[in-house]
Amino acid sequence: MPIFTKPLPISLYVHIPWCISKCPYCDFNSHAVKDNLPETLYVDTLLNEFLHYLPYVGNRSLVSIFFGGGTPSLFSGASIKRILTTLNEYIDFDSTIEITLEANPGTTDQARFNDFREAGINRLSLGVQSFHNDKLKRLGRIHEGSHALKAIAQAKEAGFEQINIDLMYALPNQTLTETLQDLETALAFKPSHLSWYQLTIEPNTLFYKQRPTLPNDELSWEMQLAGQSLLLEHAYQQYEVSAYAQNNQFCKHNLNYWEFGDYIGIGAGAHGKITQLDTGIVERFAQIRHPKDYLNTSKRRFTPQTTLLKNDLIFEFMLNALRLTNGFRGQLFEERTGLSLETIQPILKTAKRQGLLIENENIICPSLQGKQFLNNLISHFLN
Repeated sequence: MPIFTKPLPISLYVHIPWCISKCPYCDFNSHAVKDNLPETLYVDTLLNEFLHYLPYVGNRSLVSIFFGGGTPSLFSGASIKRILTTLNEYIDFDSTIEITLEANPGTTDQARFNDFREAGINRLSLGVQSFHNDKLKRLGRIHEGSHALKAIAQAKEAGFEQINIDLMYALPNQTLTETLQDLETALAFKPSHLSWYQLTIEPNTLFYKQRPTLPNDELSWEMQLAGQSLLLEHAYQQYEVSAYAQNNQFCKHNLNYWEFGDYIGIGAGAHGKITQLDTGIVERFAQIRHPKDYLNTSKRRFTPQTTLLKNDLIFEFMLNALRLTNGFRGQLFEERTGLSLETIQPILKTAKRQGLLIENENIICPSLQGKQFLNNLISHFLN
């Protein structure tokens, strides 16, 4: 049985499952709005669900809240404020809490950004993807490049200092020049954070059924190297596979995932992981996926779906922590899994011998080769 010596930090993820339309590359639990958005009922249901998880929290304070989707910016500032105000009546917010809301440039305006700021959102993540209209159209986005430019400026005008710009590369028929132009356009706004990642074709998406023409592996690799070099020139530190930040303005919420902290997930299809210090039990929760079922009181789920065993804890910790560019301390492994580092020493030695891992002053980090073949490295800890 794992032995935990200190409480794990805990975050909250709030899933808003609706979008104006479903993007052809998206495999998230999102659904196109067909009728009127049941905003008030959904907020009621979210808050009711949260109460069921309170007994698992203990006296911990939330270190971060993340409104993801779908398109959370479809909801009004009043609804977001109601959620945050009600949550804070039941659980303390850490004094430095990060509260992020994902926003689609096609669903926002100045008044809406002002409302989100007034509601308590202190970090925005803007789903730009590209500034080139032909690429946005191919990706099924509802906004144009001009909308994205306007949205970033309006977010700054509303007083947001913490802004993430979400960009993709290796898009259909994209050139290296276009890739760098997207980055340069984003960098001109000096955002605190950039999520920059390669488009991948996932099962259960339209692109999987009707595959677009994507840049080949050689060009995609060239895009990655050139983009990373440009980001480095502008003092953006890569701290995770697809995350870059200036002045250590890392995303606290995502860091809590990657460092294997605890989190509650509320909303249709949301997931959670909660550790009980007194028993050493680590449980995963998974809510029912479809919004209509979630809003049906007879179908919602509140009980744990999985209890993580020793091998699960090792694999899931590594699945997350090895994404961190600078690795992790051995002490973190012990604090977050409740297991001794000695448990995995044979695997660490094998991975180091194969040139996939580096261990220096108790910091365990993927080597350059390990970063290039991350899935191979992680597979060492499976079972």
